[in-house]
Amino acid sequence: MANQSSTNSVLCASFNQDASCFVIGTRDGIKIYDSNTGRLFFERAIGAFTIAEMLFTSSLLAIVGAGEQPSLSPRRLCLFNTMTGTALRELNFLTSILAVRMNKKRLVVVLQEKTYVYDINSLAILDTIDTVPNVKGLCAFSPNLDACFVALPASTTKGAVLLYNAMDLLSHCEIDAHRSPLAAMTLSSNGMYIATASEQGTIIRVHMVSEATKSYSFRRGSYPSTIFSLSFGPSTELPDILVATGSSGSVHAFSLGFALCQRSRRSSIILGSIIPESVSDALDPAHHGVLHSAAPAGVKSCAVVRKVEKVTNSSTSEIIACRATISMVAYNGYFQEYSLTISNRDEYSWSLEREFNLLTVISENPISS
Repeated sequence: MANQSSTNSVLCASFNQDASCFVIGTRDGIKIYDSNTGRLFFERAIGAFTIAEMLFTSSLLAIVGAGEQPSLSPRRLCLFNTMTGTALRELNFLTSILAVRMNKKRLVVVLQEKTYVYDINSLAILDTIDTVPNVKGLCAFSPNLDACFVALPASTTKGAVLLYNAMDLLSHCEIDAHRSPLAAMTLSSNGMYIATASEQGTIIRVHMVSEATKSYSFRRGSYPSTIFSLSFGPSTELPDILVATGSSGSVHAFSLGFALCQRSRRSSIILGSIIPESVSDALDPAHHGVLHSAAPAGVKSCAVVRKVEKVTNSSTSEIIACRATISMVAYNGYFQEYSLTISNRDEYSWSLEREFNLLTVISENPISS
């Protein structure tokens, strides 16, 4: 990756719930891009932002300032309409906002020791979750309303996760995932699985949410690394792929359902039948592919699996490979998109499809103030 941009060019970056768009916050303002084309279709230059979250492809944007000027307090959440260029509503808090998550029914606001759950339409507060000190603002949220879980740290000394049902407004369970405190976590789009990494960053674990049972355990590497992001591939059942980025600058891909399906040759996967097999692979390099030097070492990045396709044999209709589109935003201002092919022999092949500097893209319809 080209690295001539400042490592602090981007203050925040996030993909929307279906990864069709992504938004970045810079010291100048907000920019929103189309993931499929790379087109910059919205920008607003009004100062520095450290949180910017989209609600699917709607005009609703949740933004939090960096505090570099009085109007952009880190304690104020602004719900912004990108169509009209106006603020719809503001919510003020006693301490800095560390994370914001949304789906079509709920708005979740994370502070250091409290997490607030709102009805996103009325902005009525529904519940307040008291948490352990969450200085990193770690939070995972499922966009699926049938399995609408919020994941938060449950301990400051070990990697325990609190899972909370945001629709029923009830605590669901607590999972002891790691010996060290958490560094990253994500929920699958269907809300069925949660992936976690600790501050050590050497092991990635996947649990089934409904049963709070461990399904997979993958070794990322032997040396510690700070995990910046985790992302499942889109799926209505068991995700095929999990992707991680970290401080080493590498992108790691872990094969879940696809590899196990190919190995077992089963027509369907029942989780209970694969737990012993999958857990035994904890230190096995199989089902793991690495792309080195995707970003400069130490530069924060986030990656998502935008789509997954199955490649079949034209004569036998047998699935012979899995092809994924992986998009990554690095905080030095670069966007990259890769095509990853995983064969039924667990062979990983990466191909860079696009790369460009986000900060030099010109908006077709710029909004500057």
